Amino acid sequence: MSLTGISANRLELLQIAEAVAREKSIDREIVIEAIEEAIQKGARARYGAEHDIRVKIDQKTGEVAIKRVITVVADDANYGTVLGEDGEEVPADEPVGIQRLSDAKRTDKDAVVGKTYEETLPPFEFGRVQTQMARQVVTGKVREAERERQYEEYKDRVGEIVNGTVKRVEYGNIVVDLGRGEGIARRDQSIPRENFNIGDRIRCYIYDVRRETKGPQILLSRAHGGFMAKLFAQEVPEVYDGVIEIRAVARDPGSRAKMAVVSNDSSIDPVGACVGMRGSRVQAVVAELQGEKIDIIQWSPDEATFIVNALAPAEVSKVVMDEEDERVEVVVPDEQLSLAIGRRGQNVRLASQLTGWQIDIMTESQESERRQREFAERTALFQEALDVDEVIAQLLVTEGFATVEDVAYVDVSEIASIEGFDEDTGAEIQARATDFLDKIAAEFDVKRVELGVEDGLLEIEGVTLPIAVALGQGGVKTVEDLADLVPDDLRGWFETKDGQRVRETGMLEAFNLEPADAEALIMRARVVMGWVEAPPEPQIEEEPLEETEAYAEAEIASED
Repeated sequence: MSLTGISANRLELLQIAEAVAREKSIDREIVIEAIEEAIQKGARARYGAEHDIRVKIDQKTGEVAIKRVITVVADDANYGTVLGEDGEEVPADEPVGIQRLSDAKRTDKDAVVGKTYEETLPPFEFGRVQTQMARQVVTGKVREAERERQYEEYKDRVGEIVNGTVKRVEYGNIVVDLGRGEGIARRDQSIPRENFNIGDRIRCYIYDVRRETKGPQILLSRAHGGFMAKLFAQEVPEVYDGVIEIRAVARDPGSRAKMAVVSNDSSIDPVGACVGMRGSRVQAVVAELQGEKIDIIQWSPDEATFIVNALAPAEVSKVVMDEEDERVEVVVPDEQLSLAIGRRGQNVRLASQLTGWQIDIMTESQESERRQREFAERTALFQEALDVDEVIAQLLVTEGFATVEDVAYVDVSEIASIEGFDEDTGAEIQARATDFLDKIAAEFDVKRVELGVEDGLLEIEGVTLPIAVALGQGGVKTVEDLADLVPDDLRGWFETKDGQRVRETGMLEAFNLEPADAEALIMRARVVMGWVEAPPEPQIEEEPLEETEAYAEAEIASED
């Protein structure tokens, strides 16, 4: 852009502004404002930086008006202080274009504080330095406006697929020309072993648009799960229309992927619709993803069913879910183990990503061995604790008794109802269980005292002797110590170390406390300490006596 003389052709500036605005796809007014600022800086360099010079370009005629504005201020006007080079406060510089009231009155007796004077300055020729400065100002303003336009245009297009041309490739990162913007697909967002050259056409998924100091960053991806979902929306009309929903996607880019779909129309098979006639629809997506194998599975609101579907093509015999830790134990036939795990754990890893559950796989023989081991351990426990023979202990385990507490606190009739038992046998077994627990409790109490755990801790509702010992081993010996904790200290928590999710053990890990129970335990301690107020007990509304009596009379009447 040339600004060698602002008085030559008045329409030239408007023509320049129009051309730049059209080329950069920005508003013409923004370019004109940039030219005004450039001329203003040149005028201040020409007439002095202490002047308040304002420039206005008529957008119809191209007429350039350069004015110097002087504002009258009070004689004692103070503009504060700033820190000098030595760190000391010094008076701040006065703003440009001001005149003290006493000075103004010398030329204008009617001068008052706040009055302004405008003086029209003549046009001038830009020198070499001023021309360079003006070019930098206009270029900077136009670039800033162009960046803002790009951000506003693309910030609402996150989640779309865009077509572009490869502009350059830098260390595996692909810079893509999108026509009205420039995006970048970083190396980790590209499909492995996929090569692009300058000028190649490319399709990418916009997964983020960020404002940064160097301009808006349009982040593109070909490895994102959303890219595959959008490709199916383009190939499958039912997905595009919303009849079939893609609920979840998990990808190992360039190798294998799993996609969960569900149909909102019971007459349409979501898996079959996505696969297409002889696989035509899915093959179109596979071709775009460089041969990536895609497993399309039926989504289900039932978590267990969804997990079983996600592990396809492996068959599942049994599912045991731990909702608290979002872990699931899956049992498969022995010959299906390698299929369920997949090459390098790929199948189970993708199934875990798809469902959001941590999946542990074991074979039927491994599960059978574990059940037998648990049966033997419980049998040995009952033999030792209750001083009974192996047959009686096995009978108790078979009937579902897992701990000595189960035997001690159950109704004696449930023990007596076991085949071969009677009331006396049940009572004797329960008495032995109670004696054993009393003995264990005494041992725990001795250990608690040795650990220095105060008696007041046992007065907290929910703190048993075993829990008190476990707390003491964790360094919690007073009510105040317990009140200082958070639920994770008791239950344990997960941390990511070296890219892997690691379980940190809590003090009461072995007691399998629910989150609400751990929190309630700590809150009771805080109430005892007086740190918080006890929550109000729920009020039970009683029915008025008259209504109760009337209801009773109505019942009697109906019986008669």
